[in-house]
Amino acid sequence: VQLQASGGGLVQAGGSLRLSCPASGNIFSISAMGWYRQAPGKPRDLVARITSSDFADYADSVKGRFTISLDSAKNTVYLQMNSLQPEDTAVYYCNAVDWGEVYWGQGTLVTVSS
Repeated sequence: VQLQASGGGLVQAGGSLRLSCPASGNIFSISAMGWYRQAPGKPRDLVARITSSDFADYADSVKGRFTISLDSAKNTVYLQMNSLQPEDTAVYYCNAVDWGEVYWGQGTLVTVSS
């Protein structure tokens, strides 16, 4: 399974970005997909995740600002990020759980200027 994250970039504080991550390859049955982020010198942390039954949960720091969604027909996960703040600056990674195996995509950089 291959994942290709895109949609990162440079945005001013208060702005918005939408990340996308399609999964491709030998997919059996994706049960969940998610977004994580890693700022310089910090560990990779959960941002949001969603199951194939549309149950979603979020990190407290992004609740009310970020929305995760899943298009199961396209095996694509999205992350709508609103009211971005400088502390949201990080490399954002997507992942997918397929038949118990976890797959990671390459990251996409989000930079929020103050």
